[in-house]
Amino acid sequence: MIKKCLFPVAGYGTRFLPATKSMPKEMLPVVNKPLVQYGVEEAIEAGMATCAMVTGRGKRAIADHFDINYELEHQIQGTGKEVYLESIRNVLDKGTFTMVRQREMRGLGHAILTGESLIGNEPFGVVLSDDLCINPGGDGVLAQMVALYRQFRCSIVAIQEVPADEVHKYGVIAGEPMKEGLYRVESMVEKPNKEEAPSNLAIIGRYILTPDIFDILRETDAGANGEIQLTDALMKQAQSGCVMAYKFKGRRFDCGSVPGFVEATNYVFENIYGA
Repeated sequence: MIKKCLFPVAGYGTRFLPATKSMPKEMLPVVNKPLVQYGVEEAIEAGMATCAMVTGRGKRAIADHFDINYELEHQIQGTGKEVYLESIRNVLDKGTFTMVRQREMRGLGHAILTGESLIGNEPFGVVLSDDLCINPGGDGVLAQMVALYRQFRCSIVAIQEVPADEVHKYGVIAGEPMKEGLYRVESMVEKPNKEEAPSNLAIIGRYILTPDIFDILRETDAGANGEIQLTDALMKQAQSGCVMAYKFKGRRFDCGSVPGFVEATNYVFENIYGA
């Protein structure tokens, strides 16, 4: 039903300088796989085999990763080292990869609008690679959200509870509870202070969006720093139709921060690597 997933991967990754001066932050490895590959695997598991990348300058390593390296393949062919390529070979066999460049950094909403030509007029997923989501023994977050989309046929955002003193880092929702862990969005605020936050339910980097979001984004005014916020467009969508918020099953690691990245690496090494 949902065949495409959009990956906004044009950001600079300034919190990881100097490592990200010449290396895309999405290529930082959590143990032995880059962040973006975890997201692509989650999308493919959910049936979204067409992965659309919104890239920027200095991001060629992402395109190279999702391609065959003939020299490397030749060098290790027939050796025990071939096993290390199994996961990326599996991704390349199942996925299709398209790319477009975001010429200037004008917020997540602008990045998604830049990807319109790769998506077309159909519902699609969005993965922010900074958020590594793991649900050992169960469906990935996108697969959980696809099941909900089949029922509600509207945009869906993934949420989790965060401490009150961290709400300023996120888009925050409030809404009508539909059932356990599922809300119909009534209010949505981008990075509110603690006193103005409508709840502690924070949006994390997993979305399913209906294609009318593109027209809404085109009409959405830029906010602070000239950025077009996806949160603003989703609030308009919620007011005129329906947006659901889903408290997903699994763990999420904020790999856009150094402490979250280290926590994710330790968790994957201890619980998944070599399993």
